[in-house]
Amino acid sequence: MILGIPKRTLTIIAVLVGVGLIYVLGADKRTSSGATPGSTGCVMTVTADVLNVRSAPDPNAGIVGKFKKDAQTGAELDVQNGFRKLGDNKWAAAEFLKPAQGNCG
Repeated sequence: MILGIPKRTLTIIAVLVGVGLIYVLGADKRTSSGATPGSTGCVMTVTADVLNVRSAPDPNAGIVGKFKKDAQTGAELDVQNGFRKLGDNKWAAAEFLKPAQGNCG
């Protein structure tokens, strides 16, 4: 017993707190059905299981975020080297994005 609380109860509480922290800290900054359209009103839906968002339109550029399948995100008309611009320093492989609404070019 610690502070009059059985060790088993403390263990359960610690596990629940840990799971809660993992959930909160692991929540990536993806947008779902409430996606904010890009300046063109374009919203794209992710078709890959996991889609890396990169800092530049290059497969070797650093990963700055990730989206899970069926997530939605605002996008721009700009497509370079097979990557669609999602925002400032945010690019994703265009082949794994399909238009959901708006003018996606």
